[in-house]
Amino acid sequence: MQFDAVLLPPRRARMTAQGLWRDRTINDYLDACVAACPDKLALTAVQVETGGVRRFSYREMAQMADRIAVGLARLGVGPGDVVACQLPNWWQFTLVYLACSRIGAVMNPLMHIFRERELSFMLRHGEARVMIAPKTFRGFDFEAMLAALQPSLPDLRHLVVVGGSGANSFEALLSGPEWEKEADAQDILTRSRPGPDDVTQLIYTSGTTGEPKGVMHSANTLFSNIVPYAERLRLGADDTILMASPMAHQTGFMYGLMMPIVLKAGAVLQDVWEPKKAVALIQAERVTFTMASTPFLTDLARTVADSGQGVPTLRTFLCAGAPIPGPLVEQARSALGAKVVSAWGMTENGAVTLTQLDDGDERSVNTDGCPLPGVEIKVVDVDGRALSPGESGRLLLRACSNFGGYLKRPQLNGTDADDWFDTGDLARIDERGYVRITGRSKDVIIRGGENIPVVEIEALLYKHPAVAMAAIVAYPDERLGERACAVVVPKAGQSIDLPEIQRFMKEHKVAIQYVPERLIVQEAMPATPSGKIQKFKLRESVRELVQGGKA
Repeated sequence: MQFDAVLLPPRRARMTAQGLWRDRTINDYLDACVAACPDKLALTAVQVETGGVRRFSYREMAQMADRIAVGLARLGVGPGDVVACQLPNWWQFTLVYLACSRIGAVMNPLMHIFRERELSFMLRHGEARVMIAPKTFRGFDFEAMLAALQPSLPDLRHLVVVGGSGANSFEALLSGPEWEKEADAQDILTRSRPGPDDVTQLIYTSGTTGEPKGVMHSANTLFSNIVPYAERLRLGADDTILMASPMAHQTGFMYGLMMPIVLKAGAVLQDVWEPKKAVALIQAERVTFTMASTPFLTDLARTVADSGQGVPTLRTFLCAGAPIPGPLVEQARSALGAKVVSAWGMTENGAVTLTQLDDGDERSVNTDGCPLPGVEIKVVDVDGRALSPGESGRLLLRACSNFGGYLKRPQLNGTDADDWFDTGDLARIDERGYVRITGRSKDVIIRGGENIPVVEIEALLYKHPAVAMAAIVAYPDERLGERACAVVVPKAGQSIDLPEIQRFMKEHKVAIQYVPERLIVQEAMPATPSGKIQKFKLRESVRELVQGGKA
């Protein structure tokens, strides 16, 4: 794969001169852990449904990373090759990334909710050579789905199955044989180690184009965020980090997989969100920090309050993905005893604005934080003129952690000659430099931290024989922040209902989280004189109907 991370080279001189790019890779950080604390517990991975637990010291983790790396090389994986990974928060996820980094391969994490429609595009676009997935997870047969897809993906040479029993099992191909002891192992492990500016991660994000965009990151872009993030939160080697948010999201990948290794800390992975299990893990593993979206915080606070079982070791909960309701902060403070920190960021740059630990709770309720070192933000009007504090406009960002570009689609990079990136969000900045996201200029719904690709779902709705016009808009939800409502104008003489919409979506192999959960049927759409659907009017009307219990 030839990666066109065109945004990185022009940024390098400035970033290194300012000391923002540290020129270290995950290999450097892992090697430092092995040298300093080889027997320290590095990783605890818990499978909620099976009760399985797997633990690794730093020495054991490095050894397994070497083993899997040589195994991947045996499958023909080399520098710049993409290894796709559709795994929950299992130990194999962490170890596959570390293994890829040993041999210069690029990991492409894929959400386990994705099905044929999403995967066929991502795997083809990313030219994945190897796909690693569970045999089954939460009752779904991933092996069967991917085996059916593989013939249509000419670049995909190997399907590796975690929990499989055949010759293509993860155990048989990668983790079982002692590959690291083979005569050529050291040569394999040392000849192709990536540099800090090489692409190390390819991760897809939903946008407004109707197709996911492949975000490219280097070690320098990722660590230039992780290090100041940890410093602001005062995290160190004595911390234990719980990650129940999916590691196939940037949140889990950066702060559940990479950050603990940077800190020489311990990581605890939970594969299925079950709040009672999370409480038990926090207690048993003495967890001090976690990060997730608002629904996780709601569930955790409610569970602790209802059970009366405290989590005294938990110092900080960083909440991102949606504004935090004021009552929830109060409930969390009372139930958990932890500091609630709000943050904002994107797949393209990580969490780049955070509130401070010494800020009052009102800052977490009313703002999305202030920039980390190496991050600049500004709000501009439609003509690009900077706005005064308190005025809402387009949010632009210039950061050391900004991505290298969108794979094969540099025309969509949204970055000007001065390295300002258009986030697609609307925001205001107060006199102290704290930002508040006020809306989104891009057409995306965020359901429980998961982006719903609105344009793609709308395009699919138009294929239904009964649909004349369609729009997907958000409606508020106390737990998930937003859910998707389909607004449909049927063709003359036709009718349609929600079960039919949902059946149609499932027939087209759409991820279940993307399927609309409400339907409003109308005779016409609010539109501009040119015929463009006025989404803002639809959002207002849907919100009123939902809140009034009429939809």
